[in-house]
Amino acid sequence: MGDRNRLDPVAGPVLGAPVPAGAVLRRVVGAESLRCCGRVHSTSGPVRGDTGRRTEHPPMAFGLAALLDDIAAFAKLAAASIDDVGAAAGRASAKATGVVIDDTAVTPRYVEGLAAKRELPVVKRIATGSLRNKLLFILPAILLLSQFLPDLLTPLLMLGGTYLAFEGAEKVWELVSGRHHAEVETKTEKKAVDEDSVVSSAVRTDFILSAEIMVIALNEVASENFWSRLIILVIVAILITVLVYGVVALIVKMDDIGLHLAKRDTPWVQSFGRGLVSAMPKVMSVISIVGIVAMLWVGGHILLQGTYDLGWHGPYDVVHHLEHAVTGVAGVGGFLGWLVNTACSAVVGILVGGVVVLVAHLIPRGKHGEPAATEPTTPDGPAPTAG
Repeated sequence: MGDRNRLDPVAGPVLGAPVPAGAVLRRVVGAESLRCCGRVHSTSGPVRGDTGRRTEHPPMAFGLAALLDDIAAFAKLAAASIDDVGAAAGRASAKATGVVIDDTAVTPRYVEGLAAKRELPVVKRIATGSLRNKLLFILPAILLLSQFLPDLLTPLLMLGGTYLAFEGAEKVWELVSGRHHAEVETKTEKKAVDEDSVVSSAVRTDFILSAEIMVIALNEVASENFWSRLIILVIVAILITVLVYGVVALIVKMDDIGLHLAKRDTPWVQSFGRGLVSAMPKVMSVISIVGIVAMLWVGGHILLQGTYDLGWHGPYDVVHHLEHAVTGVAGVGGFLGWLVNTACSAVVGILVGGVVVLVAHLIPRGKHGEPAATEPTTPDGPAPTAG
């Protein structure tokens, strides 16, 4: 009988034996003490027949809660990262606003003189070429250069600035010499050739402006890691392209919008539509001139900044001194400073571009480097053709 009332210190009471209340209390308190000390993980004790204590895993509910907590923490981290990338992309885009405006002003002049039904397709082709420039050529190049050969970025940008100055100076020369008007008169005779030429020329010019935009954006996020820079610059490239060419498409189709409004029933809407139609030729002419000047001032500014970065501070210091002299004017100091800087940059652009145009025109060539085609003439006029 004594054995039947004996408590097993590990397994509990022997089956069939009455268990005193005090023994039960001691067993429960002892098990809780052991669990608090980390020696057991369950109050149920081991199954009879086990040779030792059994350690059970935490309940599934606690594991699921921990997993959900980890997911929530990861989601917060991802949201913070996305927010940082978005903010950085916004800063980088804002920093490049000046060049974006120039790009918007330059592009519409390329569709001047095209048939109305071909304007949007040409703008779409230019936009596609611009995005391809940014994502496939400029972005990989500047990321690799910034990672391994950062000193090459400035000279390459200066080459692009020289090309922009050349393009602007050549357009000025065409306007002064009257060659531009002669080319406009022959557009209808060479539609397919002219459209391809327009797209090619616009994409080449856009390449330089896009490179400037992307380098400015890169400088703004230079402290980010490589992958963050990549994501930010991809966002900037897409955002800038959509913004620029969306505005360009709106500008070139504004006269069609005016025609549509002129057919409405409301008198004031009709009047507004007719006003748009009559104003758009003048607006396009102004935009064309602004685009030419923009190429000169952006190209000149790239050259000024590049010479400063390479150690020749003289030209930039002169411009900075002139700019600083007018920034103190109350109310308009900031605008006057920008105007002086822009004017000086345009002067540098026209000087450098003029030299390149002079050298380029000393070499006999046709448009875009093709040999100039000459028609044989006689004293009385063009030579007759056989047949």
